[in-house]
Amino acid sequence: MTLLEKLLGHTLIQAGNTFGLLAAMCVSVALSIWLEQKYQWASKVSGSIIALVLAMAMANIGILPTSCVLYDDIVWGVVVPLGIPLLLLQCNLRKIWRDAGRMLTIFLIGAAGTICGAFLAFYLLRGAYAAAGGSVTDLAAVTSMMTGSYIGGSVNFSAMAMQHGLNGTDVAAAATVADNLLMALYFFVLVAFAGMRFFRSHYPHPHITEVEQGSAGQDAQTQAAAFWSRKNISLKDIAFNLAYATVVVLASNSIAAVFSPLSASGVPGSFQAGLTDFIGKFFGSQYVWITTISIFVATFMDRQVEKMHGSQEIGTYFIYLFLFVIGVPANIYTVVTKSPLLLVLTFIMVVVNMVFCFCGAKLLRFDLEDAIIASNANIGGPTTAAGMAIAQGWAKLAGPAMLAGVLGYVIGNYAGTVVGIILGA
Repeated sequence: MTLLEKLLGHTLIQAGNTFGLLAAMCVSVALSIWLEQKYQWASKVSGSIIALVLAMAMANIGILPTSCVLYDDIVWGVVVPLGIPLLLLQCNLRKIWRDAGRMLTIFLIGAAGTICGAFLAFYLLRGAYAAAGGSVTDLAAVTSMMTGSYIGGSVNFSAMAMQHGLNGTDVAAAATVADNLLMALYFFVLVAFAGMRFFRSHYPHPHITEVEQGSAGQDAQTQAAAFWSRKNISLKDIAFNLAYATVVVLASNSIAAVFSPLSASGVPGSFQAGLTDFIGKFFGSQYVWITTISIFVATFMDRQVEKMHGSQEIGTYFIYLFLFVIGVPANIYTVVTKSPLLLVLTFIMVVVNMVFCFCGAKLLRFDLEDAIIASNANIGGPTTAAGMAIAQGWAKLAGPAMLAGVLGYVIGNYAGTVVGIILGA
């Protein structure tokens, strides 16, 4: 329980106060964007990370609740799906295919790192976890959950939790907090890597250079202010962008609903069942179809897309709102008091993933940005990876990040299941 909750008996802004929560979220995002465009230090950190930190701070003090309808249903269920098609309008696949191939390669290397990190973390911590009174079986289940999450995303985390019977338990709650806290802190690290001389000297970084050169000669502005300079946009542009996004999401949900019943509820028992389950999971994901339709439009209707001004700005604002919500569940008190070892577990897995991604990029002579965004797609998922790419000004990597992250949604459940079986969950 936070300080304000002890004093008031509830958070300062309660979960049912939708407009109070909306005001806190929108003001925080506006402040983050202003800071990013006003000060050099904030531009290097990025406004998205500042918004995330503000959310963490307010949740840990007790100003904001960690869960509410605004976060769970509106932002996750409406804002994020609408933001993705708008962001992906920048991604003409004919122009970025080389980058997409690189991203997928590093992403898969990172997924292998997540699995290796899972085994390493489990065997290093099982003795200490048992000595602290915890069940080794529960630790194996959490490791399975985190494997799914750190290859795919929260969808895989929930699926593995249900598969191991931990959904809604204290163990799952502590693992959720550890996951969100580590993910939030890791975003700081990834953004910091992009600005470090060590990494810039050892990796090519064309996207970073492009952003910096684009803002050269504008000393009064930060890189963010130069990148997000005022553009020509009309009421018609806003109307067309939102209409386009809603139609894409509607079509994607309708198509996904046709395939999702094919997905099995348990572990596939045969090759045919496994194949059917794979088809159900992959083609039953709305994000697969949102990505597919959006990429198709951006690639084959590029002349029409060029006339839709403002899509990047609107989509980016939606992603900022999403990243604010990501920071809210990271309750430090819960991790410290309930299960600090789970924080160590996630830390080990994240570090090993990072080592695989950056070493793989180095050996293959890929760009620094490829390693950063691919690792983000592993740990955070497609939306956070695309959000970071856009926030840093690397718009061309948003599409590959989404493709890699969506693939993670599919293989995450299988990897998590295998790890859980081997560890005895």
